[in-house]
Amino acid sequence: MTPELWDVSRLRFEETAPPALTAAQRTTLDHRWAAAVRANPALFDGPVAALTALERDDAGGLLVSWTRLTYRFRALRGLPDAPAVSGLFVAVLQRCADGRLLVGRMSPTTSAPGRWQLPGGTLEPPAVGAVLDLGVLRRHAARELAEETGSDTPADALVPGPVVRGSRGSLGFLFTAPPRPALELRVRYAELACAETASGEVSEFDRVELVGSTAELRALPGPLVSYLELAAARVLPS
Repeated sequence: MTPELWDVSRLRFEETAPPALTAAQRTTLDHRWAAAVRANPALFDGPVAALTALERDDAGGLLVSWTRLTYRFRALRGLPDAPAVSGLFVAVLQRCADGRLLVGRMSPTTSAPGRWQLPGGTLEPPAVGAVLDLGVLRRHAARELAEETGSDTPADALVPGPVVRGSRGSLGFLFTAPPRPALELRVRYAELACAETASGEVSEFDRVELVGSTAELRALPGPLVSYLELAAARVLPS
């Protein structure tokens, strides 16, 4: 699937029941997850909000159907006749005062080691009985930005942007953060990395860079998340 970027004028969410699995599918899922954890013990089977369906209209509206799952459901990818579920995520376009864009490289303990992407992450569901809405997305994006880069931007300062469809069918909600001085972005990340190392934790990003064009983005050593160049092109020259 070719990544796409959509401008959305109206966004709605509808919670649905989790997909049913056959006994064979459940066994395969558990075996695949166990193998993934053996390969990367840092993986955590935490709660996620997963995409089950979406519907776009001609007026720019988007209806997102979602359900509550755990991270291990990603192991169903490629399994014949498995339920069609994809990831939901948030990502933040954080520029510095001179217009460059902050990107980070995923550390070896993450699910995508060495991959460059925007600050952000898989969407966690709201509390049971609570609704998923733009406010939940914005707060999650602010938390991810702080956890990965050290920048403590308030959630209400993040401006909603386009929606991105990734190459594997995942759906992402982009936000733009207020610009910060380049030195401040680098210092905040360095302070975060030092604090995590001192406490025995591993940073989600093992490196951050400020890129001034999509050409600089393509020149980074390592793979890019599928939607990154498309999203960056909204704020960077070619």
